[in-house]
Amino acid sequence: MATVEDKTIPPTATEEQSSSSALSSTDDAHSLDAGVNVSGHKQELQRNFGLLSLIGLGITAGNVWITLGGAINIAIYNGGPPGVIYEFIAAWVFYCFVAASIAELASAIPSAGGVYHWATVTAGRYGRSCGWFAGWWNCLAWLVGFASTLQILGAQTVSMYAVMHDGFVTQQWHVFLTYIIYCWIIVLISLYMNRAMPSVEMIGGFTVIAGVFISIIVCAVMPHVNGRPYASNFSVWGDWQNQTGYSSSGFAFLLGMLNGAYSVGTPDLTSHLAEEVPHPSFNIPKAILAQFIIGLITGFFYLLAILYGISDFNAVLESKYLFPLAEIYRQVAGTKAGSVGLLFLAFLPSFISSIGCLITSSRVFWTLARDRATPFSRFFSHIDNGQHNPFRAIVLCGIFATVLGCIYVGSSTAFSAFVGSFVILSTLSYVTAILPHLLSKRRNVVPGWFWMKGATGFIVNGIACAFILVFVVIFCFPFSLPVDAASMNYASLITGGLSLFVLAFWFVRQGTYVGPKQVVLDAHVLAKDAI
Repeated sequence: MATVEDKTIPPTATEEQSSSSALSSTDDAHSLDAGVNVSGHKQELQRNFGLLSLIGLGITAGNVWITLGGAINIAIYNGGPPGVIYEFIAAWVFYCFVAASIAELASAIPSAGGVYHWATVTAGRYGRSCGWFAGWWNCLAWLVGFASTLQILGAQTVSMYAVMHDGFVTQQWHVFLTYIIYCWIIVLISLYMNRAMPSVEMIGGFTVIAGVFISIIVCAVMPHVNGRPYASNFSVWGDWQNQTGYSSSGFAFLLGMLNGAYSVGTPDLTSHLAEEVPHPSFNIPKAILAQFIIGLITGFFYLLAILYGISDFNAVLESKYLFPLAEIYRQVAGTKAGSVGLLFLAFLPSFISSIGCLITSSRVFWTLARDRATPFSRFFSHIDNGQHNPFRAIVLCGIFATVLGCIYVGSSTAFSAFVGSFVILSTLSYVTAILPHLLSKRRNVVPGWFWMKGATGFIVNGIACAFILVFVVIFCFPFSLPVDAASMNYASLITGGLSLFVLAFWFVRQGTYVGPKQVVLDAHVLAKDAI
């Protein structure tokens, strides 16, 4: 086994065929230089993050309550207010099984590659191909996720301006302009403020919790102050209204869980900071747990506050504002200034959320590049010595988001098709790691700090896989009937097209593709803070 010289451990012929081989023997361990992390690469990133800043990243980039509020005008068709609440809870429950499965793998294999690395290990002799697809699906998901957060920022900004100017008519280029400005501000922050990122994410976590707390209080109190009626208990909890056009209310409910999935469907988020936080085997599962608990609490009570505060649902559905919370806050607050103030409370965490999404997408692309899975991999696998971050990968993610923004100007439907593929791409990457783990009887992974023992692990993994495999199909159905070109769900088309690209590139790159290694947690080569 060769020693570590630059960044990677050159594979032997055997390792090229099975890149999940663990470097577990004493001889192998002593033959490697110190400073290697669990991915088998030399540790290059600084471990600046702590548990609190990691949790801040999780709850900020997850952005549950703002995502729920921003999609309320779509979610309301799948059952009315009761559908919004119950579908969110159902999605959260099922994603808990996915999150537990991911937390287990993140604890055992704390690598910035996340599902890319785990799929390589859990799939055994099929690890190279499974890891390739898992990595690219996950990378593409986070790239479109970053673009989605930028569009939300643009919509929030334009809506705040529109609230204050009655005659203003929103145009797509207004959103595009703010989209591009925010994109490159966030890119510059990510490039040159790397050491400040933990503090930024802790501030983001504070703005999420403080913002939702203030928003809930205002939404609960102001209708009474303004003499407006509250929604009845029946309309919030029991008045089921299937307005999707599907005859089956049960199917409408399942389809409506997509709205909840967008808000909670990021359980791998903090795992990609595994090489930037000390003791990731302990800290990442804790961060995932905190992300999901805080997401449920903030999302649930925020939904109650706005659903009881809305006095005119038709006005929300037919709102002239691009961001639906603008109309809701106008009804609740009763004044333009109050509405803008509440929107600003959503804007602040959304801005920091975009930073978190860029950090995540750049780390995923960088891990692929260092294993020669991307074009110009040697160039993009570079870590900047001055900024201590994947500088070139961050810039590339900014360029990709800019291209998607240009698509938005030409066609918001086409842009929505790319953004709508996030849940499908991300969950496909999860199942590519979890399903082989289950089928191999959970034997290919050495347990980490968090490990579900006995039948618990099999049950949790099994439910997670069943949920993903069923709902990947359901989430491809049109949102409502009848269907036209503008209302069609193009997520399956985008996912299929991107997957064909990934497959074609596999045939081009499989000869030089290295794939990640697994250095088991008790190996002598690992730095003390690597586990």
